[in-house]
Amino acid sequence: MAVPALTPQNVQPRSLPLREARTRLTQLVAMAELTDTVTLLTRDGDPRPVAAIVPAPAARSTAQARADADRLAAVTAGWARRLDTLHEQSTRQHAAEVRALTDALAQVWAELDHRVTPGSDPALARLRAAHAHLLADRPTVGRGANPTHPD
Repeated sequence: MAVPALTPQNVQPRSLPLREARTRLTQLVAMAELTDTVTLLTRDGDPRPVAAIVPAPAARSTAQARADADRLAAVTAGWARRLDTLHEQSTRQHAAEVRALTDALAQVWAELDHRVTPGSDPALARLRAAHAHLLADRPTVGRGANPTHPD
């Protein structure tokens, strides 16, 4: 089964009886090659087409089209797997970086709690409030200080 030719949408393929096509075959093939013209061949006296002369790029078989689609699906699946792998690696890396930053922040707060009495400095209280979502549910870090200690 042939795929439709590359002719413009509004141009109807020409139709010729098989007898006439035999005498003009070279000309019809040249027209198909040079102008992407499709010529439908009919049996003498029957208007239904029985064959066609089409440009070579349009004459792909169903098997060829299926093979191309299968190859495209395999390539697409390969890229999808690569993207999934990169996404997973990026997610793990991001989570590790967030953990490291959260741990470092907890250590800083533990050190601040050790050096400055919690609640004695309003600026530190505002910073602690701004970091509350990062400090929530963190384990105790440092010299026994609790970085989640309320002010």
